[in-house]
Amino acid sequence: MKKKISFVIILLIISSFATVYSQEVTLDYKWMNIGNVRAWIPNNGGFWNMNIYDNPSLINVEYPIGSLIEHVGEGGLWVGAITPDNDTLVTVTSSWNPWGQGEFMPPTSEPWDTIWVVNKNDTVDIPYWENYVGKADRDFVFRYNDYNDYSMRDSKHNPLYLDVVEIVHNWSAPDVLANIKLYEYFITPTQFDLTQVYLSEWVDPNVGTRDVDFAGMLSDDYSEYDKELHMGMGLDKPGSVDGDCNYPVGFKIFPPDNVSPSSLFWTFKWGDSSNPPGITPNSDRKKYEQLMAARTIMEDQQSATGAHFIISFGPMSVAKGDTLHFYVAMILGEGKESLIETAKALVKIKQNDFNVPGPPPNPSIVSDTDDGEVTISWYPTEENNPELYFDKNRADGDTLPFEGYRIYKSTNSINGPWKLLAEYDIIDGKAEDIGLEYEYNDYGLLNNVEYYYSVTAFSKEDKSLNWPALETSIGDNAVLVVPGTAPPEKVGKVAVVPNPYRGDVDYNSYSPPWEKPPASRSFWMEQDRRIQFINLPLKCEIKIYTASGRLVETIRHNTEGTSIGYHDWNLTSSVGQAVSSGIYLFTVEDKVNNDTQIGKFVIIK
Repeated sequence: MKKKISFVIILLIISSFATVYSQEVTLDYKWMNIGNVRAWIPNNGGFWNMNIYDNPSLINVEYPIGSLIEHVGEGGLWVGAITPDNDTLVTVTSSWNPWGQGEFMPPTSEPWDTIWVVNKNDTVDIPYWENYVGKADRDFVFRYNDYNDYSMRDSKHNPLYLDVVEIVHNWSAPDVLANIKLYEYFITPTQFDLTQVYLSEWVDPNVGTRDVDFAGMLSDDYSEYDKELHMGMGLDKPGSVDGDCNYPVGFKIFPPDNVSPSSLFWTFKWGDSSNPPGITPNSDRKKYEQLMAARTIMEDQQSATGAHFIISFGPMSVAKGDTLHFYVAMILGEGKESLIETAKALVKIKQNDFNVPGPPPNPSIVSDTDDGEVTISWYPTEENNPELYFDKNRADGDTLPFEGYRIYKSTNSINGPWKLLAEYDIIDGKAEDIGLEYEYNDYGLLNNVEYYYSVTAFSKEDKSLNWPALETSIGDNAVLVVPGTAPPEKVGKVAVVPNPYRGDVDYNSYSPPWEKPPASRSFWMEQDRRIQFINLPLKCEIKIYTASGRLVETIRHNTEGTSIGYHDWNLTSSVGQAVSSGIYLFTVEDKVNNDTQIGKFVIIK
């Protein structure tokens, strides 16, 4: 989603507010759904939205997908250095201090100064990166700096005049890659040479289920560090308000290849709401000396009072116009040991510059519906043919490794859980040898109920590299389909389902669920109640009355240009009150021919 804003923005910094003003800039964010981690990426270098963007979900980093388990509250890049005038300056993306919040921002208001989405092997001409070729299954490319109009709004901010290009790499498989987001940074000073440069990731892990008490969720976390892997971790203590959340988050840094490891000093410091790096020092010099260049590795946090840490490395020198290039991997998994295993595997993959075999592209899906029936088709086209995808990174020499398609279904949400319906593969003696198909018919469905389908493509194994068969992301190619009959040409057969509606029935437990919360919430609430008016003409007005004739609600149904002949009502009146038990009357007026139908239904709570 993208929007261009001329802002008065309110930044929420712990419990205080600061109103700021700026020229127009292009703000953008994307949800990264490739792989096993769903994460937010804004185009300012942070891991969270900094309350500037309209976040459609409370969650910044969700793993496993669909679990509502959060992992990161805040975080982002810090750069500190000494200037030719011997000034100690630090630019931060995010911190627990009103001064130094959002010092990196997109540089211009140009529409292309947004987030570019590039699939594997696709070539895109980005204004600041000609002929960029996608490396991972999906790359997110953007830039920012610390001297744009927004960054310079604060008189206390002294910029390092840095240009930063950031690429976030996403893979769909295997788990070693599907469980990470790889952040690649290119940092270039534009005004003067910099010495004693330190680069840092400042992170506030919040590990736990997001739909419980938020303060309780984040107060039982703690920080640990793996010295050999240069990886900080945020972990959840079992048994608190968020239960046993054994899904920690790790941040592993890969320093620049052209810098000798023996010349680098590392810092890992954790803090809380009263000590840095929790409450961030309020001057550049203190940030630099107390945190970034401290050259201190703290012992692992013993008391679970909240995870909050900074990882820093340096010193380095970089001349004006030269670039520091390094990576940070955000790693998710089940248990601390899984993070360590993934980090070790990434060290080996890094030796090939993270170039690995990839899955085929997503096939294009077309859906058709009928009475209790859905047909899903995915015929290859000249523009999109997964069967002809080329993979130069395979070790077995098979550069056309397409193997087949899989069809999935979920009755719950676009995030799953998914049920495999069918698999079709080419006849080559390497898999099931079923043969390829391009349509799947699903029968016996409930009309006017949401179903989710996905079709993926998968490759052959690369036995020379000991690499598994790779499959495109299920959720990334999912579509919502609602079976049902076409709307009638005129009113007359409108009905209400269920009738009677019973408050003692758990409609949320049905499969598919008749009532369900939105994707951002895992538990049912009163506003999720649902009855449905069916067999509606395309354009009509529904009025609902009590048995005594009092108007409860008016619903205007206008679905011209579609094939939708139903409308849901959440049993709430026009003034937002939940209705009570009783007999209710309804009228449906056809707005095309002015015919009216009268009916009734019963609510029992």
